[in-house]
Amino acid sequence: MAPHPGIDTDAIKDKARKDLLDLLEGVRGKKNLVIEQSLAGPIGLFVKFSTLQDHGVDKVFFLENDNLDASQKNVVFLASGEKANQYIAIAGQIKKLQQTSSIEHEISVIWVPRRTLVCNKILEEAGVLGDISVEALPLHFIPLDHDVLTLAYDDPYTDLYLRKDPTSIFLAAQALMPIQHKYGLFPRIIGKGDNARRLMELLLRMRSEAAADENAAISRRGMMPSASIESLIIIDREADMATPLLTQLTYEGLIDEMFGIKNNQAEIDTSIIGQAPGQQPKAQSGAPQQQSLKRKIQLDSSDKLYDQLRDANFAIVGPLLNKVARRLAGEYESRHGAKSTSELREFVNKLPGYQAEQQSLKTHTNLTEEALKYTQTDNFNRILEVQQNLVSGSDPSSQHDTIEELIARDIPLTTILRLLCLESTIFGGLRPKDFDNFKRQILHAYGYQHLLTLHNLEKMGLLVARTAANPFYIPVGGGAASESKITNYNALRKSLRLIVDEVNEQDPNDIAYVYSGYAPLSVRLVQAIIQKQELLTLTRGLSADAPSTSSAATGWQGFEDVLKSVKGETFNRIQKGDEAAVKARHMLTGSGKEKTVVVMFLGGITRTEIAALRFVGKKLEGRKRVVICTTGVIGGKEVVGAAIEKGDFGRG
Repeated sequence: MAPHPGIDTDAIKDKARKDLLDLLEGVRGKKNLVIEQSLAGPIGLFVKFSTLQDHGVDKVFFLENDNLDASQKNVVFLASGEKANQYIAIAGQIKKLQQTSSIEHEISVIWVPRRTLVCNKILEEAGVLGDISVEALPLHFIPLDHDVLTLAYDDPYTDLYLRKDPTSIFLAAQALMPIQHKYGLFPRIIGKGDNARRLMELLLRMRSEAAADENAAISRRGMMPSASIESLIIIDREADMATPLLTQLTYEGLIDEMFGIKNNQAEIDTSIIGQAPGQQPKAQSGAPQQQSLKRKIQLDSSDKLYDQLRDANFAIVGPLLNKVARRLAGEYESRHGAKSTSELREFVNKLPGYQAEQQSLKTHTNLTEEALKYTQTDNFNRILEVQQNLVSGSDPSSQHDTIEELIARDIPLTTILRLLCLESTIFGGLRPKDFDNFKRQILHAYGYQHLLTLHNLEKMGLLVARTAANPFYIPVGGGAASESKITNYNALRKSLRLIVDEVNEQDPNDIAYVYSGYAPLSVRLVQAIIQKQELLTLTRGLSADAPSTSSAATGWQGFEDVLKSVKGETFNRIQKGDEAAVKARHMLTGSGKEKTVVVMFLGGITRTEIAALRFVGKKLEGRKRVVICTTGVIGGKEVVGAAIEKGDFGRG
């Protein structure tokens, strides 16, 4: 895909690769690389192991395995600069290497994305700081695709909402600042949520500091509003906690629910998708068959078929695959009609492409068959029915029998907690009697260690009792007494039309297709800014011929009352530069070209929300381009899993 004048994600990837390779080149000769496991995936998105080998890397070890050998004089550690436990682990491994090896090693430590005073102090106290070289790799945003950027930060959701650690907000600001330096200031910063406001204030402070620093590497253009970027929209995950708790119903979302997708890769059992191309299955022996092997598959836009399927509702994936299969069969049979050598040569040249597409078709057909089995189970349909009844506003107590039955069937705890948290989030808590009942059932069925799990969920505001004393209480009738303290889905269901009864999944005309009838609130908020007229038409029945409102120029205008029902602060900040310079640039660049809207999700974004934002982007094609930035890609398992106690109380 050709680079866009707004934000070139390929350039971000190239810079990350160059920065890492330059640091490795700085260590002369062969070297062993010790990398933190959670960084291996993000780094694999922009540099291959073969490239690391070309730059002197001999062996790669995971830091967590503590199995570094002394085969090379040069050793490079690559780890997160935000985790104290990694500083301690690296200090321990350096001391162990120095004590056990007969070679005098040259040791380098590269912190991602920054070097902190805490890491200096811990390495100094361990007595190794003077023996090593310390560098920082300013790795902030990493492109997951041409329109999605994510932070290279492990588990920002847990840190932000359970531990109340604001590090990810600071790192998000550090990641957004280079975009302003290169393309100019975001002319308008609009957002919803308390953490979103903190990010906006950090960006303004960093801008002031950069302007005051004479040595700052920032061009004059960086101090002027951008001509290619229209606005930055920041959405705090707390503004819409219900959406990530729902089962994702797009093709990509369903694969994530079933197998998990991390860094554009999923590990799938070879019994489902078969061996990798060119790899022969091992011969069967008389010994009992061992556990099936897993195979990693790449899931991104480099796979053209996956690019067509990923954002579609799963209900239409089967027919789409059939259409592709018929087309491929027709193209492959066309070889029989080749009458001249030039036609035959043309077919032979296309053959590798056909074979790659055929392999992709086979993989996704197998995945679809497995997903069909999953979606046709009684448990899946009961869970989906409870979710859809809750989001549509049905009496939550009518769903409790089903949830109790699912507990009795020993459904995974994560699934049960997602349903209970969804009810609590939408209705402002569970009735005290129901809350105590489910608490008792969970402890009996899954273990008393989950007292800590329930405490964590309560701390995050995801699972609470509905009492007037708690800050998440919504008065009966959905009044505005608790304005901005909680998201009032009962009020928003109608005002933003979150439920769309008739959804055309084959040819969708609204974002609600991603959840088969529920429109994600977070994306509705984005639509209130960049698709204002369309949303007003949808929610209030205004004529499409009514005078159009200029989207970014008016911020939240037209939805001020609606925003009072969404948790957190609302803001709309204009950034100005030198007026003469702005006018001159406007004359030079004009205002007719497509502009970029940057949408930043703090706390994480689901794959279905990405699909919904892409749908919005397609509707605006030619006028606006949507680039999605996030602290991480999450799902219901990550949201609830952050709170689950992994330990077990001893028996006995």
